[in-house]
Amino acid sequence: MRPMQTPAPAFADLHLLTVLAQTRSYTQAARRLGLSKATVSLRIGELERAAGVPLVRRTTRSVSLTPAGQQLVEDTQGPFERIEHSFASVRDLAGTPRGRVRLTAPVALGRQHLAPTLPAFMRRYPDIRLELHLDDRFVNLAQEGFDLAVRHTQVPPDSYVAWPLCGSRSLLAASSAYLRGRGTPAHPSELAQHACLAYLRDGTSQGWSFERDTRRGPERVLVPIAGPLKANNSEVLREAALAGLGIALLPDFSAAPGLASGELVQVLPQWKPLGFFGERLYALRPGSPRVPRAVQLLVDHLRQALAPGFPLPGR
Repeated sequence: MRPMQTPAPAFADLHLLTVLAQTRSYTQAARRLGLSKATVSLRIGELERAAGVPLVRRTTRSVSLTPAGQQLVEDTQGPFERIEHSFASVRDLAGTPRGRVRLTAPVALGRQHLAPTLPAFMRRYPDIRLELHLDDRFVNLAQEGFDLAVRHTQVPPDSYVAWPLCGSRSLLAASSAYLRGRGTPAHPSELAQHACLAYLRDGTSQGWSFERDTRRGPERVLVPIAGPLKANNSEVLREAALAGLGIALLPDFSAAPGLASGELVQVLPQWKPLGFFGERLYALRPGSPRVPRAVQLLVDHLRQALAPGFPLPGR
């Protein structure tokens, strides 16, 4: 009597394990693959039964691989990546661009400047499916399955493909009513006596740094600040400044409409705030041998749409 053979695992389940290794989350793996979380859990269980050993360690807070699971991923991840790239290359041979592109961007930038440009892109490429996720945190693109991110930064990471989109800058702005009541600071040191509306970010200090050029070289100042509101969204800070609550530190793309209408006034324009929003917007993609056609077309669209930047009054 011939011994019963263990059935070979489905290639789709092996691929699912590689995605789980990247995301470290059943929820994220399910979202990336368009499956339910229960289906992901069921298929991983079936893969473990076929392997005869545990492949995944799962707790209430994290997901990790066992040594056996890690070995299986290391052996199969490269071939699956080559298959994915090969299929994308074949799909790009089609006359009409198609495919799904997952894009992430900061909330204010996405709402104010990216979203208005997307209908033209979708009309031009109706077979491209676009997912726009607005989030002010710095997401891990590979781990969370994003194809592209728009971010403002000084220097893009070396591990990413980076396309420059346009220049950007940080500035201080307040309403005329606030400045009439509290006075207009002539030097950054005077901000210590003002209500300052600060961008909330992990690891930031309780102060603002500034720089200006002088005949003796760059002059830098660090000012301790305090105020009634901190927020991790520049639209919230802009609205607070418009309401007269204080002086806000904003990226130019959030401040420009209020400055153009006269509702906001730029404060200390000769000083450059340091260390907040970066001086250039980039489209970022995890490093890969090739860029899918749908992603490249979206990058080209964003570069053209954002090329003018965010001009400020009088500049």
